[in-house]
Amino acid sequence: MPARRRGPAATSSISEEPVIVPSPISEEPVIVPSKLPEIASVSAVFFALFFYLLFKHYKIEHDLKRSILINLGLSFAGFIITLILIPVASRYVLRRNLFGYDINKKGTPQGLIKVPESLGIVIGVVFLVVAIVFQYFNLTQDSNWLVEYNAALASICFMILLGFIDDVLDVPWRMKLMLPSIAALPLLMAYAGHTTIIIPKPLIPYVGLEILDLGGIYKLYMFLLAVFCTNSINIHAGINGLEVGQTAVIASAIMIHNVMQIGASSDPEYKQAHAFSIYLAQPLLTTSLGLLCFNWYPSSVFVGDTYTYFAGMSMAVIGILGHFSETLLIFFLPQVLNFLASCPQLFGFINCPRHRLPRFDPETGLLTGTRDGTLVNIFLRLFGRCTEKQLCIRLLGFQALCCVFCFGLRHFLAGWYK
Repeated sequence: MPARRRGPAATSSISEEPVIVPSPISEEPVIVPSKLPEIASVSAVFFALFFYLLFKHYKIEHDLKRSILINLGLSFAGFIITLILIPVASRYVLRRNLFGYDINKKGTPQGLIKVPESLGIVIGVVFLVVAIVFQYFNLTQDSNWLVEYNAALASICFMILLGFIDDVLDVPWRMKLMLPSIAALPLLMAYAGHTTIIIPKPLIPYVGLEILDLGGIYKLYMFLLAVFCTNSINIHAGINGLEVGQTAVIASAIMIHNVMQIGASSDPEYKQAHAFSIYLAQPLLTTSLGLLCFNWYPSSVFVGDTYTYFAGMSMAVIGILGHFSETLLIFFLPQVLNFLASCPQLFGFINCPRHRLPRFDPETGLLTGTRDGTLVNIFLRLFGRCTEKQLCIRLLGFQALCCVFCFGLRHFLAGWYK
């Protein structure tokens, strides 16, 4: 959950802490993509690697590369539209008192600024428009993928709606677990892909099968994956840029993984599955980068549960359609660790405060870890106090290392595990 305390009219319940009344100067905060040069420079390194794999390292069919480039062009347009729409949408949400105060800056002038909230709704809408328009260039009415593709978009759209409802109504935590369950229904009902798994080679002598059809159990697994991915992004949060940053890192890893699988395979259906994964991952990455230009430290907008739910559901759908859910879970290793550390509090064995955030010292500007079971606090306890920006960079660096570990693990186990 984002590191903010909502304004008194933004939710149905007021935070346990007394509401700080902002100074008149903070009534109209300036919303500009001030971090654009920083985000663009880092993104250029990734896209250079992506283009090298796509055009030089692997021999990929012309039609497939053309579709990927068309999708990338539309995604870049989505990035530009995101940069334009966020300042506009910020003014509207402020008028409706959808704002918060940054708890990690409490006691400083920045802690008195009204920060527009729930800007994830902008990203979700732009993403859907890009994904829908792309169908005109790539899908025909008799395409085998059309039903699943639109069902995936319906699940994502459903999740955006439920996330925005959560931001407005401040849904209790137990109900939050139910929201992804509802949103996953369109994809589960329309899914017509395989429900089989390849048995790892070391286990074949014991199982007696090379391929096992799980039937309905596989759909149950898809359901649980969607619920986990959506909520795991939501609870691994609390500092400026973390929610969007981790999504951008995972989406980048997904794109590289898909290009590698397309280049190494000769199966047309397998290639198409990974191509469709790219078609959704690219707009997710570019729109998230546009949001990160405003949400990076010091954040001028908050993403809200709308974005965390949208991002989690999108990546779950990408993994399901691309048939690489095992790899996706390794990309999500920090989120898995954060969830395991959070379980005692989430399930009521230990007291769970409303905000499981570090303690901020306004005199030094440093964060100190608490005993709460989150990866944010664990990093502070292990590596010592640091600024909010330094902490976010460390956590995103760990996220990137986990993705690199996943690629190394796949390379090491190739030919032996499956």
